Amino acid sequence: MMTEPYHTLAHIRAAFFDMDGVIYVGSRPLPGVQELLDYLDATGRRWMLVTNNAALTSQQFSDKVAAMGLRVAPERILGSAEATASWLRHQVEKGWPEGKVIVNGQEGLRSALTRAGFTLTTDPFDAAYAVSGANFSLTYNDLADVALAIRNGARFIGTNSDRTYPTERGQVPGAGAILALFTAATDREPIVIGKPNAPMFEEAMRRLGVTPEETLMVGDRYETDIVGALKLGMTTVGVLTGIDSRSTFATQSAPPHLILDGLPELLTLLRRADAEMDR
Repeated sequence: MMTEPYHTLAHIRAAFFDMDGVIYVGSRPLPGVQELLDYLDATGRRWMLVTNNAALTSQQFSDKVAAMGLRVAPERILGSAEATASWLRHQVEKGWPEGKVIVNGQEGLRSALTRAGFTLTTDPFDAAYAVSGANFSLTYNDLADVALAIRNGARFIGTNSDRTYPTERGQVPGAGAILALFTAATDREPIVIGKPNAPMFEEAMRRLGVTPEETLMVGDRYETDIVGALKLGMTTVGVLTGIDSRSTFATQSAPPHLILDGLPELLTLLRRADAEMDR
């Protein structure tokens, strides 16, 4: 007998959601977001929005979705900027040297690193760490300074490896495209924190106090959202409201556990799973 799709969700006690292409596109909220988040709260499940976007602080993300009519507190949002700053602080606590950081990125990344106790520098020869994320006002001098820092021995760290960034205009170059430029210019590969790499997921699970086995990851991009979650043993849902198509998800050697049109369908399945449990 075939297993009903909702059976896949029966054990889920926490959920992570990518933001771009799952919660919203540009400044437009996607259908069913608040209804699903409210249901998770009502049923005692924990949840967090987990995004590779490193441009904004958690408060700025909260303000952004509030302008779309969505209620999400800052502490329920983890961007790759905060994840990167937290990871780097842990490395220093475990023995890496204290040192200044040269940053290619937006205010969200700079703010996260400062709050984590790091001093920022613009001097490429005074940096122990070179951290790169999205930068929408990037100049050649920015590129040159970070490349010089890496060549001078600064440890090279990337917030995420997303090659593109979704906007209402279409896909534009993302943080991963900039990392590729630095690699080409320095012959150095970065340590990347964001999805699909484990540090991002591990930080989110640490904050919620959950294990991979009881956690659901919902994403629109297989190579980041789904791959990383599968490697850690999470249940995964690929939604068709963002980057990847049904065929892209379905033809992978390890596809998502569920492929759904969007969040309203996920809410329906969760309700059916809970009703089945109550019988």
